[in-house]
Amino acid sequence: MPLRCAVLDDFQGVAGEFGDWGAVAEDVEVVSFGAHFADEDSLAAALGDFDIVVTLRERVAFPGSLLGRLPRLRLLVASGMRNSVIDYAAAEAHGITVCGTASSSTPPVELTWALLLGLARGIVDEANSLRSGGPWQSGVGADLHGRRLGLLGLGKIGSRVAQVGLAFGMDVCAWSSNLTEKRAAEVGVRLAPSLEELLAGSDFVSVHLALGDRTRGLLGAAELALLKPTAYLVNTSRAAVVDQDALLDVLREGRIAGAAVDVFDVEPLPAGHPMRTAPRLLATPHLGYVSRANYATYYGQAVEAVRAWLAGAPVRRLP
Repeated sequence: MPLRCAVLDDFQGVAGEFGDWGAVAEDVEVVSFGAHFADEDSLAAALGDFDIVVTLRERVAFPGSLLGRLPRLRLLVASGMRNSVIDYAAAEAHGITVCGTASSSTPPVELTWALLLGLARGIVDEANSLRSGGPWQSGVGADLHGRRLGLLGLGKIGSRVAQVGLAFGMDVCAWSSNLTEKRAAEVGVRLAPSLEELLAGSDFVSVHLALGDRTRGLLGAAELALLKPTAYLVNTSRAAVVDQDALLDVLREGRIAGAAVDVFDVEPLPAGHPMRTAPRLLATPHLGYVSRANYATYYGQAVEAVRAWLAGAPVRRLP
């Protein structure tokens, strides 16, 4: 009897296209799930008779309470080499091997700029107006050249976003709690003296911080109130860095020009969630990592991880 492998959150039904699952077909039955399991009970019920699970990014949490309800699970493969929602100690205690895959930072950099440009030039509103027979040119776009781009975080993604901003002729500054002048200078940008100065002085603010105790809720009502009325906020990092209720308030009240977000407090976003209808908001369904090259890496290396595990030599073990 072959082992069973569950591929979670295959929303587009493309896991089979980007991974050569035929390489393990003699030993493993692969089942792809296109619907998201929103709670632990539904996950436990769906995955109870699977030996292997492939999960995308950090969308599905695997706490000890869930792992204890999956008696057959022996291999968990997560895309990327960092995952904060897997209980590694519990996995080890239950005899579950956890492996990762490579992940490119290029797609989220590109999406960040797609969103920022979309905000600045009102692309969605103008395109929708054109298609519906509405006004020809209904707004006036914001300029990037000469404007200040404030980056929260200057790591792998933030530094590449900075390079594009510089190419546009923007004044780029950055801040994080551990960012140094030396690191900022290496990227070619200025170190903002404080979070408050960065927020108050920037025309565009883009979030590129990992989620942790110091960054959760970093941008609350008081911080968002520092933004200019003409400023735009972009978040392709983690929803919890920005207080979601406070963000909705400033958008509804028109206290900033607009925001673009690719990450949400609940994913997939429920049908009645206020983020679906908020004014001045450009929202995308967590597309940051979703590209053909990244999917080829995720699913290709997931198959590789399964094959290596079957051979008794797991690769890219986490943590």
